[in-house]
Amino acid sequence: MVRPASRRMVLAVVAFGVFVAADDLTVVATTLRDIIGDLDIPLPDGLDDAAWIVNGYLVAYVAVMPLMGRLADIVGRRKTFVAALGLFALGSAFLPHTTTLGWFTVGRVATAVGGAAMIPVALAVTADLFEGRDRTRAIGLLGALDVLGWVWGPLFGALLVRFLDWRWQFHVNVPLALAGMVAAWWALADVDAGRARRTMDLPGAALLSTALVLVTLGLLDSADISVAEELGDLADGGGLPVLPMLIGAGIAFALFVAWELRARDALIDLRVFGRRAYSGALGTTFLVGAALVIAMVDVPLFVNLVLETDLESAAVRSGMVLSALTLSMAVSTIGGGWAAARFGARPVTVAGTLTSAVGFALMAASWDTTVATPIMAVHLAVLGAGFGMVTAPLHDRAVSVVSADRRGVAGATVVLARLVGLTVGLSGLTAWAIHRYDTLRSAVTLPPLGDPGYADAASAAQASISADALGATFAAAALVCLAASALAAATLGRSHAAS
Repeated sequence: MVRPASRRMVLAVVAFGVFVAADDLTVVATTLRDIIGDLDIPLPDGLDDAAWIVNGYLVAYVAVMPLMGRLADIVGRRKTFVAALGLFALGSAFLPHTTTLGWFTVGRVATAVGGAAMIPVALAVTADLFEGRDRTRAIGLLGALDVLGWVWGPLFGALLVRFLDWRWQFHVNVPLALAGMVAAWWALADVDAGRARRTMDLPGAALLSTALVLVTLGLLDSADISVAEELGDLADGGGLPVLPMLIGAGIAFALFVAWELRARDALIDLRVFGRRAYSGALGTTFLVGAALVIAMVDVPLFVNLVLETDLESAAVRSGMVLSALTLSMAVSTIGGGWAAARFGARPVTVAGTLTSAVGFALMAASWDTTVATPIMAVHLAVLGAGFGMVTAPLHDRAVSVVSADRRGVAGATVVLARLVGLTVGLSGLTAWAIHRYDTLRSAVTLPPLGDPGYADAASAAQASISADALGATFAAAALVCLAASALAAATLGRSHAAS
């Protein structure tokens, strides 16, 4: 094993990979318009195709994460992490030279596969090297850098659009990834000492990846349909058959479970779900992801539909209030790790989910057409503090209750639970918002179309209805957070860190 004095260096190296992967996940948020233009994608007719700039990365990221986590358990953390950085560098080097959406998607998938491997490997390495309270604190630091990567990505993208162009994101990735490979090969030299060789469950990996791809596509497409119908675009629902994909996902998942129960060296040892702390950590993480996406998506919608009519002003205001959420998350993720190390996973997770429920409740009760930006920022800071508190204890519980040769796939599974929660929340609660909007709109009475006051009345009604509909999603998200709190209280127990 690595000498105790070297553990901080190992942590710094894997944390660097986590930050770079998180940055790459969100950078296209502010460079998307320029990428669409340079790839000659016509709008609005090419809107479905353009969605693959984002969705292609997410689908690949979700689909390969369990495989990458298990690969780290089998061939070793060092080789997997270095190979992930190499693939990330290769995809990044390729992307600036693409001129069509197809080749761009190929490059993004390569970077997604590399990025998907770094997070579970980082969690596994941390669990290998640290114990007890030190492990919980270290995982909190990883979570904080993950969130900071989310924050930095859009900001860096905005700087590139302003002063250079989107290709520089990927130009910069290459030397960073190469430097990371060198550092990882040196720092992780001893982390795999004594590891037993095992075989990869390829049939299980194929079945699980198929199920994840289908369910992610189905949920993303259903959310796109809801938004598109509301905006008046793609009223026929766009591209993909949602129901058959979800049915196919269910079949693939059932086959995966049947195979895993008989496999000699299963991709995921299903017996671990019998451990209440493990299944509770995954379930709570899923619910937290479903609630978090409401803040990330519906807050900008609220600003655009209720508070600002100018797109540039709306973008600035959205960025200001969301920064309160993400920065609060980053700070409280570190604090959550320290608190969980002192008090245990259960009380900190319960406190965090209750704090997030309070934040959503404040938003549902007081956000209207007159809400001030400082009030929004305060509410989102409360929300972010709650979300950040739960990251370290939940990740720690997932990786600490399994054997050392299963920590890579355990880390992948807990991250995957959050990502699937994000897609489920985006689909389900967005559909609820549309339903609520339609219900409220049907009850509105406006002046006759030719009346001089019609335009002002219609605009005021639009803003008021949108505020009420989005407020309903905030209230629903508060209930999801309460459900997460109840699940955590019932399942997590006291962690070893507190004992």
